[in-house]
Amino acid sequence: MDSPFLPSANADGLPVVPMTDEQKYVFDLKGWLSLPGLFCEDELGPIREHQMKFLTDRESLPPEERDNHGGPSQVLLDHPTVVGVLNEILSHQALATEDCYGFRFDHTYTSHRQAGHDNFRPHGGGAYFAFCGNSHIYQMLPGKVHSGLTRVVWELNEVGQGDGGTMFLSGSHKSAFPRPEEICGRESSLWESYSCPAGSAVIFTEALCHTGTRWTNDKRDRLSLFTCYNTVNAKWGKGCPPAEVIAALPPKRQTLFRGAWHGMTEVPKINKYYEEDNRAV
Repeated sequence: MDSPFLPSANADGLPVVPMTDEQKYVFDLKGWLSLPGLFCEDELGPIREHQMKFLTDRESLPPEERDNHGGPSQVLLDHPTVVGVLNEILSHQALATEDCYGFRFDHTYTSHRQAGHDNFRPHGGGAYFAFCGNSHIYQMLPGKVHSGLTRVVWELNEVGQGDGGTMFLSGSHKSAFPRPEEICGRESSLWESYSCPAGSAVIFTEALCHTGTRWTNDKRDRLSLFTCYNTVNAKWGKGCPPAEVIAALPPKRQTLFRGAWHGMTEVPKINKYYEEDNRAV
């Protein structure tokens, strides 16, 4: 049975899609999960246009859309399938209600890469053994995991096999040994990646060793949005969308941007709300 604390619909009233048992197992085993084709081509057009204007002609956008997740791109923040995953692997249920998410936005960036652009820089891994307080921590108990800082990559263009999507050392989020130099090269057989249609999401724990690589497709650019989520009382990255952008969002979506604190029921408030004076910085 679903927890009574977890929202059953997103900010647009669309039913949240819970993780399947197979998805839970694969995510825990590998540290990442691919969710193909969550948006159709008609839905992607306005999102792509907004992302490119944000990158190249930001001043042409109205103030409430001058953010990676402003305007038509706001629907990426809480797609029902993504919420279902974050409800399972990240949400702090005591700070979730039907009107408030149990996780929060941490930081984001848009990546526009053309053929030849290289970003091979392996980092992360082994954070099952990290101390509490490090957002890059992966915790587990029988039947339950906590992913800590969690990345959602929206692939807004198709990613073909060998094009140069994000690469993962699957399972390294639970590795007990340092990564040997001989397996750090991009040609190592241990690296895994993915192919997916436009409008897909790839979700991974930042506890996992991962890297970008060279984009090789000279007929199609890579256009991706890399958004991180965190627990309600923690923040790793600096910054938050402008107040005008958040004010234009539905109330439930606004709760993704509340301040990084918890609170107690014995004192004035617990952090289950968003207001202008409870906005992250």
